[in-house]
Amino acid sequence: MTSVDDPTPVPASEEPPAITFADLGLEGPVLKALDDVGYETPSAIQAATIPTLLEGRDVVGLAQTGTGKTAAFALPILARLDTSDRSPQALVLAPTRELALQVCEAFEKYAAHLPDLHILPVYGGQGYGVQLSALRRGVHIVVGTPGRVIDHLDKGTLDLSGLKYLVLDEADEMLKMGFAEDVETILADTPDEKQVALFSATMPAAIRRMSEQYLADPEQITVKTKTQTSANITQRVLVVAHARKVDALTRILEVEDFGGVIIFVRTKNATEELAEKLRARGYEAAAINGDIAQAQRERTVEQLKSGKLDILVATDVAARGLDVERITHVVNYDIPTDPEPYVHRIGRTGRAGRTGDAISFVTPRERGLLGRIERTTKQRMTPMELPSVDEINESRLSRFDDRISAALEQTERVSGFRDIIAHYVRHHDVPETDVAAALAVVAQGDSPLLMEDEPEPQRRDRYDRDDRRDRDDRRDRDRGDRFDRDRGERRERPTRDDLRTYRIAVGKRQHVLPGQIVGALANEGGLERDDFGRIRIQYDFSLVELPANLPDDVLERLAGTRISGELIELRPDTGGGSGGYGGDRRGGDRRGGDRGGRGGYDRDGGRGRYDRDRGDRGGDRGGDRGGDRGGYGNRDRGYDRDRGYDRSRGDDRSRGDDRDRGYARDDRGGSGDRPYRKPRHKN
Repeated sequence: MTSVDDPTPVPASEEPPAITFADLGLEGPVLKALDDVGYETPSAIQAATIPTLLEGRDVVGLAQTGTGKTAAFALPILARLDTSDRSPQALVLAPTRELALQVCEAFEKYAAHLPDLHILPVYGGQGYGVQLSALRRGVHIVVGTPGRVIDHLDKGTLDLSGLKYLVLDEADEMLKMGFAEDVETILADTPDEKQVALFSATMPAAIRRMSEQYLADPEQITVKTKTQTSANITQRVLVVAHARKVDALTRILEVEDFGGVIIFVRTKNATEELAEKLRARGYEAAAINGDIAQAQRERTVEQLKSGKLDILVATDVAARGLDVERITHVVNYDIPTDPEPYVHRIGRTGRAGRTGDAISFVTPRERGLLGRIERTTKQRMTPMELPSVDEINESRLSRFDDRISAALEQTERVSGFRDIIAHYVRHHDVPETDVAAALAVVAQGDSPLLMEDEPEPQRRDRYDRDDRRDRDDRRDRDRGDRFDRDRGERRERPTRDDLRTYRIAVGKRQHVLPGQIVGALANEGGLERDDFGRIRIQYDFSLVELPANLPDDVLERLAGTRISGELIELRPDTGGGSGGYGGDRRGGDRRGGDRGGRGGYDRDGGRGRYDRDRGDRGGDRGGDRGGDRGGYGNRDRGYDRDRGYDRSRGDDRSRGDDRDRGYARDDRGGSGDRPYRKPRHKN
């Protein structure tokens, strides 16, 4: 294994002789192309990888995003290709369309002096016609996403029998997105004798297993850094309530000197909502997510590169592979639940030696996530304060001055208005400064130039005696009303007939939280908040209530979703096996039958009382329990629309008094033919 230190700047007088690309063994047209693009010295990953690949060895390269991994594998491939052979000789697999296009553009840039070389990107969202025509004419290098590559293999339109070089780029992200089986299928269709290079930002167990299985005695090259994030990126964190995030974001954008910004959110719906709010505040913002057509995605990215667009609101998957020089800031509007996506997110800025800023919003409840990210990246984020009104006004006045200076540079237009203003001053006897101020009012419109201080909220003394006495009186009054009210008049919470229960193959064993389930399903399926019902997390699976009429394509996408790296295998719940529903929640007896002799259960009076009847626990249990406890009881309350998420109880003991928690007790596996037994009451 080869480990190299990521070089840090040293004083000019102490600089060692720089290694050049020619020293690495590159020559001819490839070196000329590097001179054209201004590359002088290789990065750490390039210096270690290029000679190894030129020797013909397999490589596992571990380095952060933005360190030059693309050139590390592209340059050796271009140096050894046989352009007279028009069959695919090199295949590069990338997890997303954006990354595939980026890699393809890099190959074309480095192959500028290889006119007979043909490179083809293949990815979903683009018509087959263009790709089929290029494949029939012959290509040397194919760069694509696993799904579309498999489509061509199945159709017989892509022949990999002559493949010499295979690259898995961003392999960790590829496996995390569920492409492991696709990658193995593609590898099975390639010749045994080939050179394989695997590049990844991290080395999870799955990547290690794949390298051991498909790579022949690979050289592992690791770029050592003190942290897992680039030293060129300034990382800051702002603790802010969720309801104040939009206001905090607009304040930060007012005072930060930014070129381009990528803002990361968790769900596809959130990208559209936030982009719309930013446009309403005067910013050039657009959303990019998995539901947007490929042609529109490409136009949006091109607008960001050209400067027509300043802010891109994106999900993790949609932004993978974006390499835009204008990106100076990355904002984690929703902090990721895992450290790994954080590293990939902030890697969109500070690339290729440039500096960048990363700002993360953290709600008070998410401090634990912040700690995990800091421990993993080995770098603490600098706390920041919300910009004050004075700072915002200073920034606004500075921009106002810049607008005046820019206008004064337009001498011809200014001279045309000078006589008009002089005429107005003479005939109205108004000072010129007043006229200028009036024109500023016209230009500013109804929106004020300067921000005003918000009034301080009035704080009430928490120990105020009158307030405490009022609360006591109100509590006594409510208690009396509650006990005087006829229990039989308690209203049942209405059930929703439009929801159906689905089962996913992740649970407590994977340390899954309800928020992760909602975020993943909403992101991949385009679901809204109201599309979710109750969520019950069991040991090795979970049950989620989703709309009963989900389209087939949405179900297919959701079934391939991964949470905590595990494929969730979403499918309708049949109610059988461990923890299934004992009966249909939308009709009939919500208890789903008799509890099999654990004691009576009576909903009379609406309070959900039941008596265990402890005398029967040791003897005849009154029915066959079926060897399976079946339903949930009070084991996990799941998600209730009124109460929010509630933690799993983690035990099988009944609480005794079940006050209509939003779900009905179901059958524990009993036969259901035993007559209903009323609870015992003491006289």
